[in-house]
Amino acid sequence: MIGLGSNRCHGRYGRPEGVVRAAVAALEAAGLRVDAVSPILRTEPLGPSKRRFANAALRGRWAGSATALLAVLKQTERDFGRRRGQRWGQRVLDCDLLAFGQEVVQARGLQVPHPRLHLRAFVLRPMLAVCPDWRHPLLGLTVRQMVARLGKARAKVD
Repeated sequence: MIGLGSNRCHGRYGRPEGVVRAAVAALEAAGLRVDAVSPILRTEPLGPSKRRFANAALRGRWAGSATALLAVLKQTERDFGRRRGQRWGQRVLDCDLLAFGQEVVQARGLQVPHPRLHLRAFVLRPMLAVCPDWRHPLLGLTVRQMVARLGKARAKVD
């Protein structure tokens, strides 16, 4: 499962929604077999960025390792003009390896499942569209259950 996000226009692909669609095509060209892509959702930014994000989730199959897939994701970000800078700042493209089936991976620069996946509506809502029954291998919760818990947590705060 891959999370895709953009909140900056690209000279070739246009608005963030176009960037996300182009990123899906680029990942497919890099060898990822795409099974499903969620609708692209407009979400509020985290941190200092003022621009809303276009976010989506992609479910696919990859013949290699999680670390090899991460390398492809990071290269795709660079190909789209992503430069490392301010954390949670504006970005042309953000590709996150959210999950790799039921594998748990702890490697330099990679933690799968993504450590904050269960806390973020902008990740879980797109995932709900493409894999509602995927079960988090550490928490034992499905995407549906994680989304429901997010709603309950918000209700307690409000």
